[in-house]
Amino acid sequence: MPISSLKRLMLCLAAPFGLALAADAHAQQVEGIAAIVNDQPITTYEVRDRMRFILTTSGVQPTEEVLAQVQEQALRSLVEESLQLQTAQEYEVPITEEEVDEAIADIAARNGVTVADIQADLESAGASIDTMRQQLRAEIAWSYLVSGRYRSRIRVSDAQIEGALERLAESASQTQYRVAEIQVNLPASGDEADAERRITAIYRALEQGAPFPAVAQQFSDAPTAASGGDAGWLSAAQVRPQVAQVLQQMPVGSISNPVRVPGGYMIVALADRREGQVTEQFTLQQVTLVSSQITPERRQALERAASRAQGCSNVPAAFERVPEAIITDIGTVGANALVPQIRSALSGLEDGQASPVLETAAGLQVFILCERRLGGPGLPGSSEIESQIVNQQLSLLARRWLRDLRNSATVEMVGDF
Repeated sequence: MPISSLKRLMLCLAAPFGLALAADAHAQQVEGIAAIVNDQPITTYEVRDRMRFILTTSGVQPTEEVLAQVQEQALRSLVEESLQLQTAQEYEVPITEEEVDEAIADIAARNGVTVADIQADLESAGASIDTMRQQLRAEIAWSYLVSGRYRSRIRVSDAQIEGALERLAESASQTQYRVAEIQVNLPASGDEADAERRITAIYRALEQGAPFPAVAQQFSDAPTAASGGDAGWLSAAQVRPQVAQVLQQMPVGSISNPVRVPGGYMIVALADRREGQVTEQFTLQQVTLVSSQITPERRQALERAASRAQGCSNVPAAFERVPEAIITDIGTVGANALVPQIRSALSGLEDGQASPVLETAAGLQVFILCERRLGGPGLPGSSEIESQIVNQQLSLLARRWLRDLRNSATVEMVGDF
């Protein structure tokens, strides 16, 4: 952000609170109170400091319209963080400064800068790194609280994982979209005007050249806000129908108009598009009796062993009575990489079963099917699916808990906000 913009920013930020901007100790002593959360004050200095932080990290230019929205966002964030940290104190969840240091170092590494660079950028904008530390401290505390309160209650069954995999495999055969998103929820009052003001400010920031990920991180209500709005590769079946209709018509590199969805609005950016490519994947073990070692007796022994094979964990034991048999762990291969003869032999097998004895160029061969699944670009494995389901449920429970804390808290806004 240029210096001239910073000077205008500092002048603008003074107006909403009727106080001159200054970062010295005396200025902080005369600061007013912006809000009181369960008897804990949030000062106007903290709100302005958070506003500078939001503007610096999002790259948004401080127009009058944007400042009004940034002020609201800053105050909302500080209220929520206050509730999170108060709850952490109630449950005696300790957050060390070393953890906060590590979080800042991780942010710096992911952005290809140093911690000193981050601090210098904030200071040049008149913001303190303390506001960043406060935000991270609340995020760390909240993640501990949510995990401790809910993680042990979440059970993900094999049926859930298999169902999710089937749905993903089906959708992965369709056109896929690399999507980033900004979600603007309607307030509890259902005030459309408030949402429209936020949306206008978001588009104004994007028009001024602010990066979509930075704007999403500061302004989006979606769980993906923490990752800059990145929702990954999705098919039309994985997004809301209203959004799917828009994605199918968007050119790569474009940003949508606001899309009305239940509970609010979505703004999506289409980073890339690809056609789905799903193939059947086989995890196999192979037993081979090379041509020079084949005898009628060994052929019969191989056939008997194949009929007894049950699973991949006992293949050596199942075929130990087949002299000169060579056992090979093939690993996972796509169906399109197998010759038709082998692919056909595997088609009717259940996991753990062995194929009939096949005559191939190598001699006599038996293939044991360890696992069959669908695979393709963007299709995760079972463990990833389980993590996704857990994280989705934790995110939902976290939002509900924070809403309940907000509803039960005594929050008094002081002055005209």
